[in-house]
Amino acid sequence: MWDGITETAMVALVGFGGGLLLGLAARLGRFCTLGAIEDALYQGSNLRMRMWFLAIGVAILGSFSLIGLGALQAESTIYLSFAWNPLASIFGGLLFGYGMALAGNCGFGALARLGGGDLRSFVIVLVMGISAYVTISGPLARLRVLVFPQPPAEGPTPPGIAHWLASGLGVSAVPVGLLIGLAILIAALASREFISRPRAIIWGALVGIAIVSGWAGTNWVAETGFAAVPVESHTFSAPLGDTIIYAMTSSGNTLNFGVGSVSGVLAGAFIGSLIKGHFRWEACEDPRELKRQILGAAFMGIGAVIAFGCTIGQGISAFSVLFYGAPVALASIFVGAAIGLRQLITGFVSVT
Repeated sequence: MWDGITETAMVALVGFGGGLLLGLAARLGRFCTLGAIEDALYQGSNLRMRMWFLAIGVAILGSFSLIGLGALQAESTIYLSFAWNPLASIFGGLLFGYGMALAGNCGFGALARLGGGDLRSFVIVLVMGISAYVTISGPLARLRVLVFPQPPAEGPTPPGIAHWLASGLGVSAVPVGLLIGLAILIAALASREFISRPRAIIWGALVGIAIVSGWAGTNWVAETGFAAVPVESHTFSAPLGDTIIYAMTSSGNTLNFGVGSVSGVLAGAFIGSLIKGHFRWEACEDPRELKRQILGAAFMGIGAVIAFGCTIGQGISAFSVLFYGAPVALASIFVGAAIGLRQLITGFVSVT
């Protein structure tokens, strides 16, 4: 394609760059979904939750700026090209959130911890990646399609909040999306405590920028190259399975954005853990903990595929283009995680 670099290698490099930034944010900025939920529910702190919504606001502003500049075709993005299934968003989000609490991390968080030497997270990554593929194209695939169908989007209006509002108002979706993104950004910054933490603001913003870089990079390759490259951004469910498969079959397989993204998060987390002096090998010593983590990882892999994304995929990437299902899936993930955390902390049901 460009000086011997193929389209697939190029999108993998784009994914690696954004993933590197995400891995650094996890390790140096303490950007973590489950941690944000735990802090809000049990520590009385919404600092990391504000980081999360700051990232969403920046991602929306960046994505709709790209759309306005013609550097991103909204209808070609992976989320806006499929019809929304509300039941899938709710059930998949609840299952993913519950599994996240049991496992102690989402897929992104597990990668970040693995980059710091936590071998328990290696098990989570493997099980989640395999269970995702079991649901995508394995034994559970037909059942998933039957119960949670996701046909291609039809009609002139993509399944996005900004596009729906714009069609009713008779205006472009770009200013509507920018206003929504700005409102979320202002709401996230409406805290003296948060404003006094510039490091948290910077890392939250960089997470949003990483998501925008995925859209910009893959769209550019899709438009300037010759291969059929999907326009996508970061998510950590199916790409875990892609990376496992690529590691086993690289001589007969091709790189993709997801493999680059996963590799980038691992590299960024490794570098971040070295900078902080936190790298150390850790292993699971409690069989009950390991069993809980395996079960949680399996739930996350299945739930993410049904919901069409994980905490990063639906929570930020899909949110950045204001896909209908993003806020529903994210809320369902939070509720599922809250239920799982309550189970682990108060023990209203035994998981042994």
